[in-house]
Amino acid sequence: MPTKVLITGGAGYIGSVMTRAFLEKGFEVVVLDNFMYRQSSLLDLCAFEGLRVVRGDCRDESLMAELLKTPDVVIPLAALVGAPLCDRDRLGAETINLKAVQMICRLASRSQRILFPVTNSGYGIGEKGAFCTEESPLKPISFYGRTKVDAERAILDRGNAVTLRLATAFGVSPRMRLDLLVNDLVHRAVVDRTAVIFEGHFRRNFIHVRDIARAFLHAIERFDAMKDKPYNLGLDDANLSKIELCKIIQGVLPQFVFIEAPIGEDPDKRDYVVSNARILATGFRPEWNLQRGIRELVKAYEIIGGGSFANA
Repeated sequence: MPTKVLITGGAGYIGSVMTRAFLEKGFEVVVLDNFMYRQSSLLDLCAFEGLRVVRGDCRDESLMAELLKTPDVVIPLAALVGAPLCDRDRLGAETINLKAVQMICRLASRSQRILFPVTNSGYGIGEKGAFCTEESPLKPISFYGRTKVDAERAILDRGNAVTLRLATAFGVSPRMRLDLLVNDLVHRAVVDRTAVIFEGHFRRNFIHVRDIARAFLHAIERFDAMKDKPYNLGLDDANLSKIELCKIIQGVLPQFVFIEAPIGEDPDKRDYVVSNARILATGFRPEWNLQRGIRELVKAYEIIGGGSFANA
């Protein structure tokens, strides 16, 4: 029997890539999404017999109770993602990012496995010179980060679960986003050929959207060995400051010019370096480095030009 998976938010930036990966693996996939961005990101997947799409809200308890009757694996991807969007709609962020996840924990059977994505922005501002591991204290500095950290706590307390603390995602998706740091800077490099950087010493970790989908497959296949723990998911060679990231983009696009503003602040104060040793110890290896992802993005931006693709 094929593995049956329910993905809430499966038409989003990560979800649309993940849904394809699961269908190509032979899984039966039910996607629940409200299509709030009017996206058509699943259209080319309709040929897969194993796909069912439900237009609805992950906060609808009767709908969720019905959808939770059959899956082996539940992946609550649905979320308002990013600090600006969550600050603009705090009620939506709390009810979707946290309350809906708590409801899944209550409604799902004990035998159903839950895989949950968390932002590694929960680490907030890391200790200088020290790597954030899964044992490091969580100190989210945004409302978005707090909702995700609280939801992860509910998932791990429930048990029979794996959580993946995602680095900042990058790369091309059918539901494209330009408001992610790498995607944004490469877009500026292609369209404007210039960018102004604020507080360029702030460090982040990064991971390609296709490697996120692969990591979820990896966790399903090795669930018994990985369960009931959080795992950082990022590129070990990509704990980079914004200035270092710009120089890597410049290596692919030599015409790109960037300057660091002498005054002004970045409203996103996250600054940390992350160890991904725990998930690497399970045998997972990312396939997409930054340079490969940048080249992919350059091709995408030749197609979409200066279009607006963002969460806020």
